[in-house]
Amino acid sequence: MNRSVILVFILFVLSIAGQRSVSAQAVEAMDGGGLYINAGGMASGFMPGDWNQPVIGGGAYVDVHFSHWVQLEAEGRWMRWNGYFGETQDNYLIGPRVPVYRVGRRGQLYGKALVGLGKMHFSQLDAYQSGSFTALAFGGTFDYKLTRKLTLRPVDFEYQYWPVWIPNKSLSPYGVSVGMSYRVF
Repeated sequence: MNRSVILVFILFVLSIAGQRSVSAQAVEAMDGGGLYINAGGMASGFMPGDWNQPVIGGGAYVDVHFSHWVQLEAEGRWMRWNGYFGETQDNYLIGPRVPVYRVGRRGQLYGKALVGLGKMHFSQLDAYQSGSFTALAFGGTFDYKLTRKLTLRPVDFEYQYWPVWIPNKSLSPYGVSVGMSYRVF
């Protein structure tokens, strides 16, 4: 009889302890998941791939988080300053991004692969090289949450590949951006 009471008491305590840990896991999973959208702006400096003078400009980006592993990034970049003889370059890209490494409690390193449209314009050089081209981009991003709503993007590196720039020639621009985003939804 004494053993039965002790056994029932131990099972009762274990069941309560198990319920508390399960509820703690449910809160964590609920807090980290779900759909949310960040929208922000950035400043960029890119080596355009055809000259040795960087182009500088601004841009905007949107990150859509469907879940921890399923995320989408879209970005537009308009680099209008410091171009060689008035050269400008624009990018309109979209694609998946994947979390790679967590840094502390607020930082996250991401990898991304984007596809879209790249535009290049020469005002004083060869107009034959101006136009719109298919662009592929691969890169990495580090995001640091300042608050629940604000996220700092201290570095965003991107290597682009334009497979057909002019006949029989490809282009490989690369650059760095910094930015800040706001959690909209």
